[in-house]
Amino acid sequence: MAIGNGPVGVGIIGAGNISDQYLSNLTTFPDVRVLAIGDLLEERARAQAEKYGVPRAGGVELVLNDPEIDIVVNLTIPAVHVEVSEAILAAGKHVWTEKPIGVSRDESLRLLQKADAAGLRVGVAPDTVLGPGVQTAKRAIARGDIGRPLFAQTTFQWQGPEIFHPNPAFLYAKGAGPLLDMGPYYVSALVHVFGPVAAVAALGLQGSPTRTVQVGELAGQEFPVEIPSTLSVLMDFEQGGQAQSLYSTDSPLLRTGIVEITGTEGTIVIPDPNTFGGEITITRPLTQAFVPPAPMTQQVVDVVQEGVLSGRGVGLLDMARSIAADRPHVATGEFGYHVLDTLLSIEEAAESRSFVQVASTIDEVGSLDADFDPFEATL
Repeated sequence: MAIGNGPVGVGIIGAGNISDQYLSNLTTFPDVRVLAIGDLLEERARAQAEKYGVPRAGGVELVLNDPEIDIVVNLTIPAVHVEVSEAILAAGKHVWTEKPIGVSRDESLRLLQKADAAGLRVGVAPDTVLGPGVQTAKRAIARGDIGRPLFAQTTFQWQGPEIFHPNPAFLYAKGAGPLLDMGPYYVSALVHVFGPVAAVAALGLQGSPTRTVQVGELAGQEFPVEIPSTLSVLMDFEQGGQAQSLYSTDSPLLRTGIVEITGTEGTIVIPDPNTFGGEITITRPLTQAFVPPAPMTQQVVDVVQEGVLSGRGVGLLDMARSIAADRPHVATGEFGYHVLDTLLSIEEAAESRSFVQVASTIDEVGSLDADFDPFEATL
């Protein structure tokens, strides 16, 4: 479906916690207009619409049947991502879905096939990796600032979302957990740098079979843990390079957002891939012998972040502008599927305690230009 001149009409299905992050940004981008919010809990949709000045709110069908809406943002729980996305396609609208694209390979491929048949697009979060942080680091690596990339290390560890989320059970259900919930940020950043994943290995464990809600109306309620709550992961990339990653919600020690990529001429430390920007540094190799007890000093270079900082919704905006210009968008459904395929392969590797080949692959991953400005009117 083509998009005409002027701002693109956007609808949102799902008015839960993450909708605030999308709405606070999308309502400030001049190239899109948020026209309606739908939710199974219609009062929740109406409350968000009133908060952000969205003209229409109600049930899911309100969004699907709105003729002014071109793209629908799917902010439902992972277990129904594909079901809702298919309903959006059936209504003749493009899809931007929160990650993951689905919880199984079969249903996610079916979604992409339906989109292709209908001439519609699917875009998949996270778009945090389209922010100035990861994109600036990607450009630095591409121009050779660390030489040839060799390996990466990433870390995400803490005690879990039940300490802040009022209804966290779905984050420990199949299709979530630290791997499926947080892994998309780190795997997406690594695929942007190293290209598609060829094979993975992993070990997993479950810190506790149940968790307890700690805040909100459900505080004190126990719920089951359906997934490994800690995973140690190895990744091998098609084009060369390796990575090791830790994903855990069993750690009292908070260490998150760590992404370090080492090349033949330096190590670049990039911002948390769950944010859109931050400090970027490159540490250079020692240029002279280290002789104790003299202190070891290394050259650390700051990389100037390029681009306009915004937030969630920038991937949808890129998709809207790309549809209007008839060019590919960056956060494609195929990219989202490869990330899902990689994450599911990690789950399988943890279960079998062996290496698993990742069946899918993708072409070269696109980037946003350094001058991409979400706050500029271009349509």
